[in-house]
Amino acid sequence: MASLVQFSCHVTSSPHQNPPSLVPFNKRRAFYANPIKSSSGFPSSELKSKNLVPRALAATLNESPAFEGTQQELVSDLKFKLLSAVSGLNRGLAASKEDLKKAEAAAKELESIGGPVDLSTDLDKLQGRWKLIYSSAFSSRTLGGSRPGPPTGRLLPITLGQVFQRIDILSKDFDNIVELQLGTLWPIPPIEATATLSHKFEVIGPAKIKITFEKTTVKLTGSFSQLPTLEVPRLPDALRPPSNTGSGEFEVTYMDSDTRITRGDREELRVFVIS
Repeated sequence: MASLVQFSCHVTSSPHQNPPSLVPFNKRRAFYANPIKSSSGFPSSELKSKNLVPRALAATLNESPAFEGTQQELVSDLKFKLLSAVSGLNRGLAASKEDLKKAEAAAKELESIGGPVDLSTDLDKLQGRWKLIYSSAFSSRTLGGSRPGPPTGRLLPITLGQVFQRIDILSKDFDNIVELQLGTLWPIPPIEATATLSHKFEVIGPAKIKITFEKTTVKLTGSFSQLPTLEVPRLPDALRPPSNTGSGEFEVTYMDSDTRITRGDREELRVFVIS
């Protein structure tokens, strides 16, 4: 009993401290309504919950400008890695098996961080003239990617120049533009030409595009630029071989304002940059 009296006297004798029972109710309510926050910005009561901390941190990182900046830096680094992997390969014509593996790995990294492409909302990014900087199909000297396709540069002495894609999302025009140099007998200089393979395109999936061939236009350049343009129209379907329908499909696996990666129906990997 004496100890209880001593404890009571000790508590009430302090001139600067109120006993817990004498704290005004409105102050206690304000404390619990606005709990003390830790240095991380989250209430200390929430930090004690193991389930709430990861969610809170994840939400803050996703919404913070710092996270967005980090994401953009990572994308830039992976784009640089891909461009470095394919540079010096002459668009894939000079690629070895090891080069193919490096390009494939770098492309997959960028595709992974970029996430799935949705052409229903990002179709406008297709618009423009794109330059082909790499194709895995060129390494096998065919246009067939990792599966057999038509040979190139074997029947005729053709040197392949720059390759472009010109896409108009309003008219649905999809043109493959190829610069060529045809070998000739001396003393005739090589014949330079630009072949335009005109197509129409349609979106057939979230990231999938189908192109249908219409005609080929060949314009001679250089010493023969004064000659008229040669147009090769598309053959009627009834006259075309069953294996040559003049159409193809590919999937856009990564795309932003200046870089695009596609995977063709013959499994070829192609990398484009805006021109």
